[in-house]
Amino acid sequence: AAGLVPAMESADGAARTLLSIGRLSRGPPFGRAHSRFGISPSGRLLPPAPRSQENADPQRTAFLLRKQWTLYSVSPLYKFSNARLRVYARLLSAFIAAEKQKGLAVEVGVELDIKVAVSSLPDLKGSDQDQAAILVQLSSRSPASPKNSEEKLIWSGWFCCVSGDDLSENVPEDFTCLPLFLANGAESYTSIVGSWFQKTFDCSFCRLAISPLNLSWMAAMWTGCKVDKTASAMELVFSVPCLPQPLDISYAIHPEDAKALWDTVQKTPGEITQQEVDVFMDCLYSHFHRHFKIHLSATKLVKVSTAIASAHCDGIVKFLQSQYLPGVLMLLTELAISQIQ
Repeated sequence: AAGLVPAMESADGAARTLLSIGRLSRGPPFGRAHSRFGISPSGRLLPPAPRSQENADPQRTAFLLRKQWTLYSVSPLYKFSNARLRVYARLLSAFIAAEKQKGLAVEVGVELDIKVAVSSLPDLKGSDQDQAAILVQLSSRSPASPKNSEEKLIWSGWFCCVSGDDLSENVPEDFTCLPLFLANGAESYTSIVGSWFQKTFDCSFCRLAISPLNLSWMAAMWTGCKVDKTASAMELVFSVPCLPQPLDISYAIHPEDAKALWDTVQKTPGEITQQEVDVFMDCLYSHFHRHFKIHLSATKLVKVSTAIASAHCDGIVKFLQSQYLPGVLMLLTELAISQIQ
């Protein structure tokens, strides 16, 4: 089924930075060791099959699912230590309070309106060389609420590096590679937290956009993943250019039909090529034109939604399947690294 839907509001400044800090001041020039997904390779291996859950607790990462996350790329952090997460939480809490009071100093350790928690997510790794993901959570309790009442989570952000070996191998020992940052919550808190990390660890944040070409790769890859038969349809959203009023075209494909098409296109199990992605998308375009006489090749692919995940060109993603979370993060890590390099 296909139809017309109102244009989605696009986030302005996809390439903006949280601060005007340019590049990592102490960082070396990072070289590419291999062709990467982020720069449109002619071919690459598919994400590995979901890892065994024997040693992983799915409840530790379940809260990451079905939320809208905004993507950022982050240059390597200087002098970051996993042993000091509690210290970082106290310092960040004081910094947030100071920002709220327009720069007035706040004593570290004093009870504040906003509580900061910084913790590790060791399950979100693609290899032994990867750093464990770091979760930052801001919670608040209303002044009128009883002291023993439950705090409300108001913002979450996390750093991760899944199969980012290329970057890790090319940085000095004092740097920690966590190139992908994902935020959920008010942008004002994202800016404050990002500002503190930039000042403390001499790194830079930059919004991470996803090109139409990379969205088409995601559509093909996620279509080939095995899911249950009740999975939702794959939906592609295209933006129509050069119109007086914004207009998007939504193109929905039954998941079993999309999987059957991909199975006829893919030649080598476990590997995907640019040619296969092009053929897959061209087949979908031809089918749409046959029914609606509209050339989707003249539009811009802005969003991909599947049973695995959804991704928007503005760098907004949503994870839907916990077992495929590492595979999706691997692709996003590559995009983040390509932007840093």
